[in-house]
Amino acid sequence: MKKLIIIFLSLLLSFSAKANDNHLKQFDKWLAKNQFNQFVKFVQGQGEGKCKSLVKYSNHWYYNKCDESKDIVPNYEINTYNGRSEIPEEVKKPNYETLLYYFWKYTNRNWNNNPKYTDIKASQNPSKFKYDLRDDEIIKKQMQKTALLSYLLFEDGKIVIDELSPKDKFGKVFTNETKYHSQSVGKSFASYILGHAICKGYVGGIDAQLNDWPLIENTLYHNQKIIDLINMKAGDKKYFASTNEFSNSKFDYSVTNRTILSLTMNEFSNSEKSGTKWNYNNLLPHLILNYIIFKVGEDGFQNLLNDIFIEKIGIENDIVLVAAEQSKSSDDYGKGTTTSTFLLTRYDYLRIAKAMLDDWQSDTCEGKYLKSLYERKVKKNRDYRDKNHGNNNPKSYGGFFHLEPSGMKKRHVFVMDGYGGQTLMIDFDKGRIVTTLAIHRDFNWMKIAHSVIKKGK
Repeated sequence: MKKLIIIFLSLLLSFSAKANDNHLKQFDKWLAKNQFNQFVKFVQGQGEGKCKSLVKYSNHWYYNKCDESKDIVPNYEINTYNGRSEIPEEVKKPNYETLLYYFWKYTNRNWNNNPKYTDIKASQNPSKFKYDLRDDEIIKKQMQKTALLSYLLFEDGKIVIDELSPKDKFGKVFTNETKYHSQSVGKSFASYILGHAICKGYVGGIDAQLNDWPLIENTLYHNQKIIDLINMKAGDKKYFASTNEFSNSKFDYSVTNRTILSLTMNEFSNSEKSGTKWNYNNLLPHLILNYIIFKVGEDGFQNLLNDIFIEKIGIENDIVLVAAEQSKSSDDYGKGTTTSTFLLTRYDYLRIAKAMLDDWQSDTCEGKYLKSLYERKVKKNRDYRDKNHGNNNPKSYGGFFHLEPSGMKKRHVFVMDGYGGQTLMIDFDKGRIVTTLAIHRDFNWMKIAHSVIKKGK
């Protein structure tokens, strides 16, 4: 029996090693295609036979298989953190090639494993920004020295600082058209979609109870008020591991790739609410979005998204809403389960934040919804070790937004924050917005975002 186990483990490790080897070969080809020549070189394809006279990456070059990965020799040192899909946030300063590797994963690999729930098409009449640009040496230095990809500051109705990573850093592969993952910023987007669903009468309101959705019957979420779910006070703490807020404690399996039906049939079957402590997790925004889909139907949900993003916000590029990975693997677990992960461009991030600002200042129905979230906010009950970032600096939480950042307790400042440094910070009182996109959270958020919002010009 021991021999069989050893043989099985050997085969498993061998398969894993081969898969990882192929994975890195794909990364090598990406480096070569984008001419990161300091990290790869050709030993055959560009120097022998037909390939020698062909333009690199032309159709003829590919046809003659000049892009064979065996022709590429890597010359880099990367840390994959034992196969982690993301750079651990406690890592201080990953080297340049490691950052490139994870950028490649985030934009070319990670989300390709998941099917799309839907595409939200670009508006035929995208909203336009006004500009009054100024240089900021602090921002420029941060773009040069950190994993920042984009920084935008909007104030007085105009973009006043607009910085992209330099060409010799990440600007060669990150552009204005690059769709970048939202991470937990998508939770806040889910809340904004909920606000529109309420204002259109599809959902009763933030005090409505989830008692009409058969899919969640016999779970702790049935009969709960929406406000308790979007404030992360659903009483589900014991079902999530204390060391990993994104995994179920019993099965230690990520909820982000699961369909709602799978979760309600398994881990949360006959679950019971336990307390009302604030407990941050990734499942609740997925529940809210899929509840909206239940209320309006898939076609109705698409129409709702079109009304918000195409007609109202006026997005410039298509936005992808990512489905749960399990949606493509088994019909038994249902189809069409969306996550709260959005893929969108840097300016469309800002367009969404500006739409929230406009709603607040114009006191629209959606603006009143945002104001109600602030009024119904709750205190976080987590003792953070590091208070220098957007997810852990604010002391309160409301409707999938971080609220009350340090030194701004009485101001209406909403923070959206996603793993790795995707952040939007809106000062509804002063009409100011700061957005960042990054590969890793190694930049000085307190200086370039928090302080800018707190002190202004």
